[in-house]
This record gives sequence, structure tokens and C-alpha cells, in this order.
Amino acid sequence: MYDHNSPPPSRYGRLRVERGDLAPAAWLEQRPPGEGRFGTVAGVCAPGFEAYARILHPARLGAEPVRWDRVAPVYGRSVTAATCWHALIGVKDEDRLVHRNEDTPAVPGVWDEHPHEGPTPADVARALIPVLSRHTGTPDRCWYGLWEGYGHYAWGGVPVFRTPGRDEILLSGPLDDADSPQRGSHEGVPEIPDLWWPEDRTWCVGGDVDLVSTYVGGTAACVVDLLATPALEAYELDPTSLVD
Repeated sequence: MYDHNSPPPSRYGRLRVERGDLAPAAWLEQRPPGEGRFGTVAGVCAPGFEAYARILHPARLGAEPVRWDRVAPVYGRSVTAATCWHALIGVKDEDRLVHRNEDTPAVPGVWDEHPHEGPTPADVARALIPVLSRHTGTPDRCWYGLWEGYGHYAWGGVPVFRTPGRDEILLSGPLDDADSPQRGSHEGVPEIPDLWWPEDRTWCVGGDVDLVSTYVGGTAACVVDLLATPALEAYELDPTSLVD
């Protein structure tokens, strides 16, 4: 049970809450002018990487994940790097913010629950971890950003660093513990951190409370590896692309 009136913890899952030096996150605040604006891939993730991938959060059929490319043919559509979930299922742009409710029809036998809206879902995180581990020399020394607005704790007094549109709590711990806040949770609470990056900054993972996708910036080899991972539905895209 999480209480938004609870004092801030010293650990978030197995990750340490940093209350002193925020220098490891300074590079995310010091963005070149015009790069990584709010609402873009590099704004959610970070600018300056060789390549970027979009990881789609799966829909669900019962407890089972459902890829978007399994849903698309039912609606006579296909999936690309720019596909928006609401458009895929035939919801108009003006209704995209209210479409996830009980009145939005699912397709029996195909999907019955919309993709997770928020930072990286636990099953996606667990598929990302071994891939990302192969593309850093510091998997045991990683940093994380958690949006202070989730409300499970009163974060007052804990210092934050700023990214486009968000104030983030700095966390630290090994990459293997990235999904530790959700281990054993059936309600998706507390959220997995929005941002992850290793100390050698060879890649950066970015998510957000309003998104049904996770974005990764890294080397071209890292992105190729992500695209080839069967447990991930991933597409390469440009850092200036709009997010969904």
C-alpha cells in the first residue's frame, strides 16, 4: 500500500533515492538550444545519440501482452514508427485524450485492455534490461529519473533535476534493479522510473506519464539489437519525431 502522504523513502524499490549531489543528471539539463524540446523523442529521452528506437507498450488480452502489429490487421491498418494507438483503433484525434474508457470497444479474442499509459511497463523493462546491459560498460552503475508528480509519496525536500516539462527525483542502482519498484506489484504501482542511463552514458531510456511508448537513444548497434529482440515491438525513428 502506498500513501501519497507518506514521507519520501530512502529506497524506491531497490533503487537509492539521491538527496545530495545531482551532478550525474546535469547533462540532461544542459541541452543545446533547440534540441530535445518537450513532446519529442529527444525531449522525453535525451538529445545527441547516434540512433533512437520507439518501444511500443503492448495491449492486453487478459493477462497476456498483445503486440500492436497483431491488432492492426483487424482494423485494416499497419504499424509504423509513427503510429498512434488511438488512430490504430479508429479513434479521432480530437477524442484521443478521452478514448481510454469503458465505452471504447475492444476486439474479443484480440485485445481487451489498452496499452499501459505511463513509464515503461514491467514486462517491457525486463525485456530491455539484458539488451541494454550488452551496450554499456557500467551496468552496475546506473542512474534514474522519477517524475516527482506521481503522488505515491510527498517528495517535498528531495532535490530534483529538470527535463523538458518534468521535475525528476534522482535515483541510483544497477541496471538489473530498474524494474524493482514493480516487482510483485499487480497494480503497476509504484511506477518504474521514467529515465534510465548508465554511468558511461552509452544510452538513455525515456518514458512519461502520458505515453504508451518508451524511447531509447543509443548507438546504432544498440538500436539494431533492440529492433531484433522478439520480446520488444520496436521501431527506429528520428529524435525530432513527436511522441505518443
